[in-house]
Amino acid sequence: MTYCVGMMLDKGLVMMSDTRTNSGVDNISVYRKMFTWKVPGERIISVMTAGNLATTQNVIGQLEERTKAPEDRDNSLLKASTMFQVASEIGRLLRATVQETQDGNGARGKGRFTASIILAGQIDGMEPRLFLIYPEGNFIEASFDTPFLQIGETKYGRPIILRGYDRNMNFEDAVKLLMVSFDSTLKANLSVGLPLDLMVIERDQFEPAHERRITQDDPYFQAISSSWGDALRSAFHSLPDYKFDHE
Repeated sequence: MTYCVGMMLDKGLVMMSDTRTNSGVDNISVYRKMFTWKVPGERIISVMTAGNLATTQNVIGQLEERTKAPEDRDNSLLKASTMFQVASEIGRLLRATVQETQDGNGARGKGRFTASIILAGQIDGMEPRLFLIYPEGNFIEASFDTPFLQIGETKYGRPIILRGYDRNMNFEDAVKLLMVSFDSTLKANLSVGLPLDLMVIERDQFEPAHERRITQDDPYFQAISSSWGDALRSAFHSLPDYKFDHE
């Protein structure tokens, strides 16, 4: 399993993903799930993947090949006019990949090869945009009502973001909020694991404003994890006591 989050702010976009894949407790591996392509001064496009590893690697491999194709070849990432067109093309590619894999494996393959993708980015002259693409190829876009999107093990970290999110927050606070969300997910589910990949995309810059890999021994993440646990315990003990004789 996995956990990935894309978040929209007035200042731009913040993305974070874990790197754990597993097919059993004795077969755990680390694979990158965040991928980025850019044209300096013109566009930046980033995706995060969740689901069957063979499916997601197939899709990413095809997208990567298109960015290296000759000028007269199909290049949906670097030539599309809008982010909506990019989302549509990735959706078609994901749907075709899932269908092809399932057809090749017959009835046993139904449902085993699905995947989902978060797409984020900006093209010059347009707004930053954020999409969630489903294995069927359709997608939804983040909005003021739904300003962040998640894939994978979403339930453990979602309440943290719902309580802490503010569209006007700065990038530093957004990263801190995501780290708390991921720490809560890591504590609750062994199928999500470090290292984490982080990327911040500032509006109208078309270059990552900040990116890093957060490892097990990262001092800031350790401090966040420890301090959040202490804060929860302190908040719990500060709540009014329950009385058995309460009427």
